[in-house]
Amino acid sequence: MGKICYYLINEKIQIKNMPKIFIVRHGQDMDNANNILNGLRDLALTDLGRKQARATAQKLKDKNIGIIYSSPLKRALETARIMARALGVKKIIVNNDLRERDFGVLTGKSLADIPKYSKNNLPIDGTLYFLDVKKAESFPTVYERAKGVLEKIVAQKNGQNILIVTHGDFGKMLRAVFYNWDWERGLKTPHFGNGDVLELMARPD
Repeated sequence: MGKICYYLINEKIQIKNMPKIFIVRHGQDMDNANNILNGLRDLALTDLGRKQARATAQKLKDKNIGIIYSSPLKRALETARIMARALGVKKIIVNNDLRERDFGVLTGKSLADIPKYSKNNLPIDGTLYFLDVKKAESFPTVYERAKGVLEKIVAQKNGQNILIVTHGDFGKMLRAVFYNWDWERGLKTPHFGNGDVLELMARPD
C-alpha cells in the first residue's frame, strides 16, 4: 500500500480533517493553440489561457484553498499566479518536479507527427499517448516522480486545502498515484484539458 493513498484505499484507516487536493492543468499556451507538442518548452499563456485560469479560479472560490504548488514552466506558473490573485492565496511554492513529461525528440513537433516517431501509442479520449519515443521520459518514470511529489506534499500536514498547477500528462500521473492505480490506468481516464480540475478526495467510480 502506497504512502500517499493509504488513507483513501484502506477503508479500515480513518484520518479526519485530511485536506483536499485539487490538480489544475495550466491554461492554453501558444503551443497548445498551434497543436504543437510542448513538453519542456517554456511558452507563455495565450489570452484564452489567461481567461481559462480566471474561470477555473472562480470554480474553486468556495474550496478554501490555502496554498498553491506550481510547476516552474511559464504556462503553469502564470496560471498559478492568476489563480492565487483571484483566490486570495499569498503563497505559491514552485516545485521543479511538477514539470511536464519530457517529450524527447517529439518536443516542438506537431501532434500529427506522433506516428512518425512512435510505433507504440495509446489512443485515449482523443489524445495519442506515445510510449517509445527517443529520449522521451517514460510513463513509469513520470509516475515515480509524481509519487515523490505527493509524498512531500502530504507529509507537510499543514491542514490547508491544496491546489497543484501542473500539466496534462503529469496531472494524470498524480491522480494515478493518489488512487494507487498503475500508470496505464491513470492514462485511461477522460481528457484533462487546459484549465480542467481534478479533485483528489472521493474515489471515482
